[in-house]
Amino acid sequence: MMDFELAPELRMLRDAVRRFVERELLPLEPRYANEADIPAEIRSRLQEKAKELGFWAFDLPPEVGGGGIGAVGMCVVFEELAKCNVPSFRAPTVLTPYLGPVLFHCNREQKEKYLLPVARGEKRTCFALTEPGAGSDPAAMRTTARADGDHFIINGAKVFITGADKADFVQVFARTMDGDRDLGISCFLVDKGTPGLQLGQSFELMSPDRPWELLFDNVRVAASQLVGEVGKGWDLAREFLDMGRLIHGPKSIGRAQRALDLAIAYANTRHTFGQPLAKRQAIQWMIADSLVELHAARSMVFHAAWKVDQGQDYHLEASAVKLYADEMLIRVVDRAIQIHGGLGLSRELPLELMYRDARSRTITEGSSEMQRMIISAGALSGRYGANRFEA
Repeated sequence: MMDFELAPELRMLRDAVRRFVERELLPLEPRYANEADIPAEIRSRLQEKAKELGFWAFDLPPEVGGGGIGAVGMCVVFEELAKCNVPSFRAPTVLTPYLGPVLFHCNREQKEKYLLPVARGEKRTCFALTEPGAGSDPAAMRTTARADGDHFIINGAKVFITGADKADFVQVFARTMDGDRDLGISCFLVDKGTPGLQLGQSFELMSPDRPWELLFDNVRVAASQLVGEVGKGWDLAREFLDMGRLIHGPKSIGRAQRALDLAIAYANTRHTFGQPLAKRQAIQWMIADSLVELHAARSMVFHAAWKVDQGQDYHLEASAVKLYADEMLIRVVDRAIQIHGGLGLSRELPLELMYRDARSRTITEGSSEMQRMIISAGALSGRYGANRFEA
């Protein structure tokens, strides 16, 4: 049975991370909230502080130097980090490296060269899947990796790649064979500086995040740079996407919680026509709807994380979490802005940035429409029963 009570050690970790956010991260928000990144020296200082406090790599397994707190613990920490409006904390690389599950499928030599340095914070990586004409559909992928003796020649382009400008190496997916849509894609580790690999344009988005284009022009990599088996890369990509979609949940919850807290505080102190906004039924209903939706999203997130920790399949749950939590965030932030009136539109408060960021979330890591396709396909095909979401 799923236990809704957090273990004492997770409550202690949550409280400690909450203090870290309040003391170390939120003071940086006025200066860096609308920047694409924070300066490297500030990132390094915060990472060292996190290591001193025992936070670093909290979500990674102990065998690579991580905290091994599991998916539930990871969601607890990410919820707290998401309350800060600074790019590096929205993608919380001050407490854990941007790594993803793919590198855990590396062989021993690859782990020594790539996985362990990233886990220690010595190297950075990025995940290159999306293309100008292909996102969640592997059949549309046009980047190719042609076998050439004991090497592969990679050609193509990737777009909207987060962290590509700072990465020391790229986890890139390319088509290595024709035929079955799921069996024709492979994953390669390509070092920055490899001839033919170029950083293309940066995309200026409505949120402060600035993803990049990556160009592959006859990029020659050794066969030893292949992760796993030839043609089995889509399984690795799906694992990355499922975890990424699950992580959207606590991030949306943390930001929605902060927006709701701001709205409640303002409703209790702002007076109109002789009484506080909190006395207005319209305001009360907005607060109630936000609270209920936030509670529903949090329950979904921790149910899915519990399934991860139990070793159960969570593919459908990950899509459900991303769909509901991201759309919930838009509604909660929108209500908070409405309650604040003109002040909510200003940059005096973090709400307008939170709204821009929330709007982008229903597209990144698979659109809401894609999540609905995944969920409905599972139900209509009979792969998942109507009681799928029971504990």
